[in-house]
Amino acid sequence: MEFNILKDIIISLGGLAIFIYGMNLMSDGLQKTAGEKMKKLLALLTQNPLLGVLMGTLTTAVLQSSSATTIMVIGFVGAGLMNLPQAISVVLGANIGTTITAQIVAFKLGNYAWVLVLAGFILYYFLKKEAVMNFGQAIFGFGLLFVGMNTMSEAMESIAASVQTAELLAHINQIPVLGVLIGTLFAAVLQSSSATIAVLQNLASQAGPDGVTSVIGLAGAIPLLLGANIGTTISAALASKKASVNAKRTAAAHFIFNAVGTVLFLFFIPEFMKLIQAISPDGAEVDILSREIANAHMCFNIINTLIFLPFLWLLVKAVIKLIPGNDCERHISEPLYLDYNIIEQPVFAIHMATKELSRIANLTSQMLTNAKKAFLGNDKEAVHAVFETENIVNKLQDETVKYLATIFATDTLTEHQGAMVSGLIHTASDIEHIGDHCNNIAEFSNEKIKYGYEFSDSACAEIYECFDHVARMVRDSIKALENGDILLAKDVLIQEEQMNRMEERLKKEHIKRLYEKVCSPEFTVMYTDIIHNIEKIGDCCQNVAEAVLNDVNFKESNLQSKEL
Repeated sequence: MEFNILKDIIISLGGLAIFIYGMNLMSDGLQKTAGEKMKKLLALLTQNPLLGVLMGTLTTAVLQSSSATTIMVIGFVGAGLMNLPQAISVVLGANIGTTITAQIVAFKLGNYAWVLVLAGFILYYFLKKEAVMNFGQAIFGFGLLFVGMNTMSEAMESIAASVQTAELLAHINQIPVLGVLIGTLFAAVLQSSSATIAVLQNLASQAGPDGVTSVIGLAGAIPLLLGANIGTTISAALASKKASVNAKRTAAAHFIFNAVGTVLFLFFIPEFMKLIQAISPDGAEVDILSREIANAHMCFNIINTLIFLPFLWLLVKAVIKLIPGNDCERHISEPLYLDYNIIEQPVFAIHMATKELSRIANLTSQMLTNAKKAFLGNDKEAVHAVFETENIVNKLQDETVKYLATIFATDTLTEHQGAMVSGLIHTASDIEHIGDHCNNIAEFSNEKIKYGYEFSDSACAEIYECFDHVARMVRDSIKALENGDILLAKDVLIQEEQMNRMEERLKKEHIKRLYEKVCSPEFTVMYTDIIHNIEKIGDCCQNVAEAVLNDVNFKESNLQSKEL
């Protein structure tokens, strides 16, 4: 008998594993299918908390995980892309979005599980159109989800019929707090409230030793599902461990929201049961309990959100009081936006990478300004600034390329996103090369200052002309990259042709000065090298402009029209 129970437990856990795998596959397929639309979701984030709740609900419905949404939000808060009230409103919505899975499970499509698996497999494996393949993956995962449910159901039937199980679940009915603790622990271990609720729905659909009533009943299921809502906050808490103060506050708000809501509902379980039974279909308990649990899960989160939403300001004050302090500004050489916790959500991860690349591009623009001051103004401080910024740019570029390569290695990229990431990796190198050429100019400036070289007025005017021209190219190429401006990118290509002609013209002018003995021959190498490095910066700008024309830009990945 004990061996059979152990065997059934192992089969149940195997079914749970298939369920979780199917849920993840479905999530990946949905992300690929809806990914290009997901980047518009954060545009809903305004000062209106209701839109934040809506965004959190929609995102979680696609990601199939409130933990994933909350971790993503924590990353945005830590990077300064979202303020605390906005983040908390999104987290409230995430709790509603995660109830969609329970509603799907309650439809009991187990009889069609293998049909869904087969249909999804055919769409994914035989049809090579990307959109159809992504949809097929989602259907395949959807089918596996119910295969896992069927496997759990078959094994749980004998588990539920055992006297030991009935006695354990009777304790939960009598001591609701015990049910909350068990639900919390289970969801924390699985790192998913959806999987926990699915197990609960399956278990509740089994008849107890009497063969008629549910092994647990709605009264026993409610404390377990309340606990599952607390347990799902653990993942976000762990993700915020090394994050900013505001990120920690977001995770704390997530916990407080679910924990306080649970405590409140524990006092009104009988009344809550009546509400759920009133809005759920009639029928035998074991037949309708899965739907009642799904409705209870959804109602708890909707009602809890409606309670907390008017007092959002109070929740913000509470977490600020609970977690005091200010965020220490990160050193400029540390990545600000790269968050590996959201790497499996490529739409948002790509956005973070483009924000970091934008930082690097603006640092190289500063390097060019300082390189000009260093050479034409004999400015030692500007020389030092270029050298210092070059080290920072190199470090940030390495980290960003590594981050982009990690995104590329995930299984959740669409073909378009893959092309975008590949283009961004090349663009990162071109931006970094601008810094390299500025560094070369600073080294020449150092030599010029050290030995007191004096260029003729004509030579200085020509170099000044080159700097001004390439500075415009750098500004325009960065602007084209950030805004996806095709016309401006084409203009950069025209400017590059002008830069090439300018280099040839200035070399001829210098030869003429040498012939007329206006310039010293010993400065020829330095002069031509300076002009050549400036022209090479123009080449980098040309590469960036061509990338924009090939649909690589930061605007495509921007989730908001402006920082919030």
